Order: sequence, then C-alpha cells, then structure tokens
Amino acid sequence: MSFSLTPVKIVPWIPTVKNDCQVQMSEQLFTHLQLKENLDLKITLGKKTITTTVKTVEMAADEIFLPEKMITEFCLPLQSYKFQAMYLAESHTLKLGPMVGLLTNFTSNKHEEPHFRTIHSFCEELHHGITMQGGFFYVFSYDKFLNEGYYLDDRKWIPFEPPLPDVIYNRIHSRRLEQKDSYKHFRKRLEQLMIPIFNDRFLSKWEVYEQLSEERHLFPYIPETKIFSKEHLHDFIQKYETVFLKPIHGSQGRNIIKVIKEMEYLYTFQTSLSDQSDQFGNKYSLDEIYPLIKPILHNRIYIIQQGLFLVTHQSCAIDFRVLCHKNQTDHWEITSIVARIAAEQEFVSNIAKGGTITRPLNVLRTCLDRRKSLEILAQMKELALETASVISSHSAGITGELGIDIGVDLDGRLWLIEVNSKPSKNFDDGLGKIRPSAKAIIQFCTKLGFETEPLKE
Repeated sequence: MSFSLTPVKIVPWIPTVKNDCQVQMSEQLFTHLQLKENLDLKITLGKKTITTTVKTVEMAADEIFLPEKMITEFCLPLQSYKFQAMYLAESHTLKLGPMVGLLTNFTSNKHEEPHFRTIHSFCEELHHGITMQGGFFYVFSYDKFLNEGYYLDDRKWIPFEPPLPDVIYNRIHSRRLEQKDSYKHFRKRLEQLMIPIFNDRFLSKWEVYEQLSEERHLFPYIPETKIFSKEHLHDFIQKYETVFLKPIHGSQGRNIIKVIKEMEYLYTFQTSLSDQSDQFGNKYSLDEIYPLIKPILHNRIYIIQQGLFLVTHQSCAIDFRVLCHKNQTDHWEITSIVARIAAEQEFVSNIAKGGTITRPLNVLRTCLDRRKSLEILAQMKELALETASVISSHSAGITGELGIDIGVDLDGRLWLIEVNSKPSKNFDDGLGKIRPSAKAIIQFCTKLGFETEPLKE
C-alpha cells in the first residue's frame, strides 16, 4: 500500500448535551493524524460519511470517542471497535475501516444461527483476523444485500441491517447463482455504488486453458486439451493411454470421467460421480464406450484432456495445491503449498472426495532424492506465480486469490492441472491461529478498502 494507516480504538459515549455530535480524541492523536484545527471533519465508515467537529481532551492516545448516535448512524452495533484510520487532507475526511463484507449463499431463519457451509470456520477466522488488525467483518447473501447480514459476537452470528462495505470478497458456492439475472442486477448495483468485489466469479476450465495456452512459456506445462466430442474422444484414446473428461464448470473433483486403454482396441472407464455405479473393469471397444459415457455428461459442456502418469503416494494419486494471493503492492505471493493425496479407489485428490493433505516435501522425498525434491518445489512456486499473473491479467474484474493445482510426472516434469478462483478453505488447519492465507485476504481487503474514494453524501 502506498499509504500509511493508524490503528485507533473507537469508544461509544453519551454526550451530556442531547444533540451533541462532537467527537473527542487526544491531542496526541489529533497531531499524529495531522488533522486541521477549526475545520469541520468528515468521518467515513464503509460508504457512509458524517460531518462533525473534534474536541481534544485528556484521554488514551489511540482512542476516539464517538457519540452513540453516530455509531448507530453508521449502521454498526453499539460497542467498541478497533479500526485503521487515514486522514485525507484535501477533503478533511478521516476514513476508518476496512468494512469488509463476505458474499456467499446460505440458508437462514429467525430461529437458528446461519451456517456458511464449507467456509463457516473460515468466516470465523476472518472475523478474528480483521478484529485484531482493525476493521469490521460481516457475511451476507446478495438477495438480502443491505437488508440483512451477520456479524460474530461472543461466538454467535448475530443478524443486523448492515452498512455499505468498503470491499466485498466473493465466496458464492454456486456457479448457477452467478448466472442468475438477480445476481447480475446485484453486480450492477455494486458498480453504481463503486464497491470493489474481488474473485468476481468461478473460472471455466476451457477459459483457463485458452488463456494459458496463448503464453508460449507456459504451453509446455499444459496437458493437451480440447472441447469434448465423439471425434476428439476417438482421437485422444488412441493417442494416450489415459484421458480425462471434465465439465468446464465443474469443481471439487465432481463429475470427472477417466478412460483407460487396457489393451489394443479395448478400454475401461471410471467416474468420480458419487451416484454413478461404475462399470469399471468391464472392457469396451471404441464404438461401445461413447454411448456409455454420453448419458453421464447430461448435456453439459466437457473438456477432454491428456492423461498424465504422475507420481503417487502409496499407490494413491497425488497433486499439489498452491495457494496464491495478491499482496499490498499488487504482486502475487504464495501463502501455502500442500500435497493432496487421493482416497483409496479415487482418482481425484480433492478434499471433498475424501482426499487428505500433507507437506509437499514429505511426498516428493518418497519418490525423488532430497535435492531434486527441493528443485521441483522451487519450480512449482515459480510456475504457480506466473500462472496466477497470467490468469489475473486476462480475467475481467479484480482477482486476489487463486488455487493452482500442479502435478509432477515420473520424470519430474511439472504439469498445470487446474486453476481455481474459489479454492477450498478446509485444509491447512491453523489450530486456532490466523493462517497466512486469511492474513493475505485481510491485507488485500484493507488495500482495496482504503484505495477506494468515499462516496459523497
């Protein structure tokens, strides 16, 4: 960030004069923030601005006393807060924040606490991280934008009418929701309000392939890929011993089909569908296999991809998830790398499919020597950062987080398997700590929140 922020503590107080809206702070803080005397001060929180006056009094150096009425006008629960502060001298505005809204889809009713599905504990982690750094965090669904949100208080998610946030982090679980007209209307509203939203949408596998394959230096790392058709199936399964069929809008290892050449002109197939009884083991000819696969696709668009002979761990498939985040200077950084080991009888390593995680070097050293393992890990980091840079530069909107899946074949060659704009939060247990990935999200939200000019009231 090219600007400096000052942590402050906001304390609600009741003025002795009923309609007094004066703000109080110490002379030390007044001077540190470089506020100007004898001028009305605009205080901005989220997208709301209130004009007030400031009185310096004897008090703790980092505290600002706001009248209770003012805190209520900012649509905040009546309590003390820690915020980051920045003074904008040109407009005599003290900006407090960041006000962070996490967008997701969940069910809620008046009688039960909401549950945010696979990111529930991650939302708690973000709340704790933002509260410690300074800021306010809440969760909402787009259909109740500004009508209902939830903030964490004493381990309970409390409903309230939320303020306009400085920035929104998109963690919607459903691709279909992002295609609805109601969601598109919500997105237009955010544009009108000038509220930045990052990780705007799910990525399509075909879109990612097209973007990466245009980069000559990345092309050697990409398995051959085409849009699925009967002709391409025939071409691929004669060319490769194994091929994969993946829905272009799929995630979490669902609905993937693996076709294996068992012998000349005879093939077997296996699926990751939980409700699909595989006919694995039965051998089919080229002409027989397509009619068996076609109904499984349910008219969805699929890609067909070259199968790879990747290193395994105790005969189980493995890949490596590299989590990348944009930092405060808009450069990509790696916040974690884990090796994902597929469950027995599964050919995908996703956690949602029963996969487990371990440290990458633990896995690499079972099949490669120590020096080669370290070399491959370093190459993996370089490949992930370059991939993140390419994807974010080609994608519309703001991209602040990507999960990049990389495979290592038996010769030690790296392969780009997949890029995810909404990577899983179910692994890398922080054991109660704020994980590096959560800290990176908080820093990116802070950057976006304070870079955005406050709206005029």
